[in-house]
Amino acid sequence: MSERLVVIGGDAAGMTAATQARRGRDDLEIVVLEKGPWTSYSACGIPYLVSGDVDRVEDLVVRTPQEFRDKHRIDARVRHEVTAVDLDARRVEVRALEQGRTFLLGFDQLLIATGARPLQPDLPGIDQPWVRGVQTLADGAHLLELAGRPRCRDVVVVGGGYIGLEMAEAFVQRGCRVTLVEGGEQPMRTLDRDMARLVTDALRKHGVTVQLGTRVESFDQGGGVQTSAGRLPADLAVLGLGVVPNGELAASAGIELGAKDAIAVDHRQRTSASGVYAAGDCAEVFHLVSRKRAHIALGTIANKAGRVAGINIAGGYASFPGVVGTAITRVCSTEVARTGLSEGEAAEAGIEYVVGRAESTTRAGYFPDTAPIVVKVLAEVGTGRLIGGQIVGADRGGKRIDTLATAITAGMTVHQVYDLDLAYAPAVSPLWDPVQVAARRAMTALG
Repeated sequence: MSERLVVIGGDAAGMTAATQARRGRDDLEIVVLEKGPWTSYSACGIPYLVSGDVDRVEDLVVRTPQEFRDKHRIDARVRHEVTAVDLDARRVEVRALEQGRTFLLGFDQLLIATGARPLQPDLPGIDQPWVRGVQTLADGAHLLELAGRPRCRDVVVVGGGYIGLEMAEAFVQRGCRVTLVEGGEQPMRTLDRDMARLVTDALRKHGVTVQLGTRVESFDQGGGVQTSAGRLPADLAVLGLGVVPNGELAASAGIELGAKDAIAVDHRQRTSASGVYAAGDCAEVFHLVSRKRAHIALGTIANKAGRVAGINIAGGYASFPGVVGTAITRVCSTEVARTGLSEGEAAEAGIEYVVGRAESTTRAGYFPDTAPIVVKVLAEVGTGRLIGGQIVGADRGGKRIDTLATAITAGMTVHQVYDLDLAYAPAVSPLWDPVQVAARRAMTALG
């Protein structure tokens, strides 16, 4: 009898691990159990589906269950929810949602890739159908259906994180009146306050009403959002409060949890249980700058971690060295990016730092259609090591964050960043790239 791998969760981490395990072991029986109706889809594309930039829900599906069966001999079963894991008996309890039956399925190795879910506070009316989170393709399909109704004119976005910004942009593009409500004093809490202020300005410039320091208190029956600042009209409310890892299934089986109750894993994606791996938004990662475990829910991380898990499951050897927390998003023409540590995170990690900040342009100042860009970097006192970077700008300026992410990963100092031989042409960059100007100012602050 062949050895069986059971994968719980059929999106980025789960399907990457399954296909990688197949490449490593032709004799392995692989069964993927996915609660939803789709496998291997781009949840990151949901805001652009809602905005109309992406035409159909199906365009976000990378590969169907049938394609996994035909090309990789992976038995991908949608609408199958795993309700319990028995580590002693080496089996999972599965609810076939469409058939309405429950069965047990044995495993030799197990990968948990249950993802994350939108943070949903316990507020009156939050379970109404016009109040939606944004995490699965089913959420995207439902949002698209609601957005297409003629009376969907007023949209309230709750939360100013990445999803909140992207959904605000999506509904602005649809011609809706959008109000973004954020309980904190700034959007994008992963940014420093001075950089977040630029994001607030950009939101307002693009027609979004921004209410900071405002708490949502309830959702009225049939429409309307009650806040600490008064009632807001709403035909649709979108929750952009962030996500929490789906670690409960693992915890109930006795598997150790780690950062923010994500599943604790080692550098090979192994959990505390023998033969059980975890990857993706349900699992923790190692932060290369803070040197601490963290929970960062991003598709890039999920795919990389899934690949590592799949190689190890198949008997190979792979490790996931960690991340520096690089992320980017866009609000209409304004791009927002960050990597490494913010000032608050650096202080929490006990790292003394200086700041270098540059206000520049994305191309030569005299070139038509150039746009403003602000780059901020953090350097460690004593060593000069680059430990963080943030960018707010336009005209594809946000992708400069990759230069900073590469430098942080390589352990470079701001002196070395300043000396990098970066490309220059008036149509694509100023003579001194804004990244290097920020690095030079950090050098001056270091003394």
